[in-house]
Amino acid sequence: MSDYSIVSADEVDNPYADSDVPGEFRALTDALGAEQVAVTLIRVPPHSDFEQGTGHRHEQQEELYIVTRGTLTMRLGDDVREVPAGSVVRIPPQTVRSHRNLGDEPVELWAVSRKIEDSDSEKVDDFWDASPEARQTAD
Repeated sequence: MSDYSIVSADEVDNPYADSDVPGEFRALTDALGAEQVAVTLIRVPPHSDFEQGTGHRHEQQEELYIVTRGTLTMRLGDDVREVPAGSVVRIPPQTVRSHRNLGDEPVELWAVSRKIEDSDSEKVDDFWDASPEARQTAD
């Protein structure tokens, strides 16, 4: 048995594949056998609202969002920011956050946090109004 692991993100299940969520959410933590770090690849198609107007916050988990492709529009509390590829966003646990892609290019981002046994995520409904520029459901 080796002391490292390599996983192709596209080989990890996307739980939203058969849903109306426009995008992908590939949690790689278990596939990697990671013991301390949680990592998820999120892909958002052009002109799509991945969280469909909702947001979320955490009780304990700080998150890093690493944008590797496109420009992500994020709402962080009351602030809305454009986050281009090559940027990293650190979000403290209690800050409500959400994101969408208003651009013409797909967005790819990696969410990284400390691994915990039980989810401490809380969904926040009606966090921000639907964007007329972003579809709310998958094609």
